[in-house]
Amino acid sequence: MKTTNYDIIIIGGGMVGASLACALADSTLKIAVIEGREPPAEWPADSFDIRVSAITRASENLFRHLGAWEEMQRLRVQPYQAMEVWDATGPGHIHFEAAELGEPNLGHIIENRVITRALRQRLREHHNIDYRCPAHPKGLLPLIDRAQLQLDDGSRLQAPLMVGADGAHSWLRQQAGIAVAERHYGQTAVVTTVQTEKHHQDTAWQRFLPSGPLAFLPLPGGRSSIVWSTTAEQAEHLLALDAGEFMAELGEAFAHRLGAITALGPRGAFPLKGRHAKQYVKPQLALVGDAAHTIHPLAGQGVNLGLADVEALAAVVLDAHRARRPIGALKTLRRYERARRGDNLLMLDAMGAFKSLFSNDTPGLRELRNLGLDLADHAGPVKNLIVARAMGLDALPAASLATS
Repeated sequence: MKTTNYDIIIIGGGMVGASLACALADSTLKIAVIEGREPPAEWPADSFDIRVSAITRASENLFRHLGAWEEMQRLRVQPYQAMEVWDATGPGHIHFEAAELGEPNLGHIIENRVITRALRQRLREHHNIDYRCPAHPKGLLPLIDRAQLQLDDGSRLQAPLMVGADGAHSWLRQQAGIAVAERHYGQTAVVTTVQTEKHHQDTAWQRFLPSGPLAFLPLPGGRSSIVWSTTAEQAEHLLALDAGEFMAELGEAFAHRLGAITALGPRGAFPLKGRHAKQYVKPQLALVGDAAHTIHPLAGQGVNLGLADVEALAAVVLDAHRARRPIGALKTLRRYERARRGDNLLMLDAMGAFKSLFSNDTPGLRELRNLGLDLADHAGPVKNLIVARAMGLDALPAASLATS
């Protein structure tokens, strides 16, 4: 069977993989995207995806650069102007306002299916992207200056650079023999969509309970996306409740901050685990997004870290391509690893520390964290620095992406 040649093969066409393909598309590079499942093209107007992402201003900037932001806005996005965080075991709280930074918003809550649909629509518009879906990788053969990929339909593709954007259980990472350090948070996230008696006020709310954080993230129409991180046992209990019982327990856990829960969407759950690849790159291979790292969702930074990976890798590849250097050489790819691995590890450590600090009811520690929240809330410059960092305003993506 004939072997098809590309410059880059991206395994995984989700939010991160599709973003990377689009970031590289305004070039002479020939790109293949391998994806196993096509997301729904349409859905009922009154339905919401139970999986959402808190998109920072930096990630918004990247989506604008890729030409996908307008379609996301047309489909459905929800900006949030404020964030309210408080501890269930004491008076500690912190409040962030976009107006305090002179910004129009702190970010957007967007359904994952909206992001994916807009990005995949965009990548189909580029003549140099070959989008193969449904397609599944079956075998990987490293060659001297390229790698060969065999798909389940028997076709063979090869390229000097293979990128794994295929999620936390990355097939490519496993094929490459890259080890992963895991952190078991001992928590499961229960997710759903609710309607509340009071409007969410365009605010992202988070209450720290001893068993884990509970987040109410604003959605259009006054709805809220729920991410309730708790023990595996309680998660099982919550999923087994009927709708009325679940809404009652959720309202109580949230201290009825937005009044009664009046409507409930489908529920789901997934275990929370931190992962970090021991290497991001090998000759002819790079990992991005969840294939390289996963973190606790309490700060909503997971997909934003992956999109920062996209910007860094695209900049490195385009720079090498312009200079006619081999894009799959280890020397080239190490620049990407140096740019991202340290920052991702720092965020992974920070989220692990926050989880340990807030997901307990230990005397002494409880009083210390409440005091810390109050001090941070009253320390204007420190608070502004924290929120600017969370929004990505200190390093807006896409500035270094240029055509080649």
